[in-house]
Amino acid sequence: MIYILAALLPPIGLLLNGQPFSAILNLVVIVICVIFGLIFPILFLVPSAHALIAVHMKREDRRHREVVDAIRQHGPPPGYPR
Repeated sequence: MIYILAALLPPIGLLLNGQPFSAILNLVVIVICVIFGLIFPILFLVPSAHALIAVHMKREDRRHREVVDAIRQHGPPPGYPR
């Protein structure tokens, strides 16, 4: 759901994902893309792409932290080389 929101309303998707600085940067990118998008229409996709990549990276970071915390709490998995 957050990916759909990030694709359609990038700054709001980033804010709801807990990334206020990325949302501000995305607003700046939107303004720049609106100005230059009249010449290069493909630029209208840049803010959405930025939001999707930022949301994905944040979710992967959270998942990585969960795995690291589980390893710290329970130890490495059986058969893990040391």
